[in-house]
Amino acid sequence: MENFKNSPFVKKVGFNRIVLCGVLLVMYIAFAIISPTFLSYSRILSALNYAYFLGFLALGVTFVIATGGIDFSIGPVMFCAALIAGRLLTKDGIPTGAALLVCVLVGLVFGIWNGFLVAYMGLPSFISSMASMMLAKGIGSVFTQTQTISWPQSSDASGWYRSLVRMKIGNTDVPTGLLILLVIAVICAIILNNTKAGRYILCLGSNKEAVRLSGVNVKKWEMLAYVICGTLAGIAAIAYVGSYTTVQPGLGDTFNNDAIASCVMGGTSMAGGVASIGGSIIGVLIVSLLQEGILAMGFQKDYQYVITGIIVLLAVYADVRSKKRKN
Repeated sequence: MENFKNSPFVKKVGFNRIVLCGVLLVMYIAFAIISPTFLSYSRILSALNYAYFLGFLALGVTFVIATGGIDFSIGPVMFCAALIAGRLLTKDGIPTGAALLVCVLVGLVFGIWNGFLVAYMGLPSFISSMASMMLAKGIGSVFTQTQTISWPQSSDASGWYRSLVRMKIGNTDVPTGLLILLVIAVICAIILNNTKAGRYILCLGSNKEAVRLSGVNVKKWEMLAYVICGTLAGIAAIAYVGSYTTVQPGLGDTFNNDAIASCVMGGTSMAGGVASIGGSIIGVLIVSLLQEGILAMGFQKDYQYVITGIIVLLAVYADVRSKKRKN
């Protein structure tokens, strides 16, 4: 095993990522054996529908967790953005492109707000994000008067945005959303691993005080992590309405847990300083596949929470053990 871990290929790809890919493959084979309908193309597309918006949420919160913080508002912010933009689109008649821009702007505003509270006001990220979660729920409900918002269908002239998630070529549905998610994931990986901003964000999670004493403006870089997170939550809103169209006020909490669980599974340390964009994406695929597999077997979604919770506990335990060995 040690020889395998120390091989050049494993060191380059990452042992944790290889294990995660193995878990993903085993899960897919197991679900396919238990429920043959799981092999259908429609099941794969259904699982990807969940992975698109969850992937953007996970990418964003990876930056925040890398600083040693947390953001529990990403799910409600996504819903708030979708509700506000959907209301403007369906009731006030703004163009579809403008509505998509509103989604991103709402997420950006919440990202700036969260970053300001944590970086400049010195509030604990746990408390500030919980407050922002309630604000996002309240603003979305008030703006829509607690009414469900239904975005245009793909058959409508203003429903072209759905091709960003799934495009029909001939008689085949092509998951264009997966391509967009992977492109943005590559951009996030470059930012986190190959830029000054990414290095400072990771250093903040390792030792914030040491970074501050070295003369770095820690407030600016910590705020940037939340701005990126909020912006990606706005993009996640576009992916969500592109997949499901209907948005209900007051929801989004459960998506926080799934996004954070995906990051932890992917090797991002809750203590900060260690993060993996590729691992977060694989974690998202595992959570999405797990949800679709449980539904395919006829079980309720509650079973997904049980299994996901166990996986997260194992991932955190492995992270703690790894740090103890290094120390």
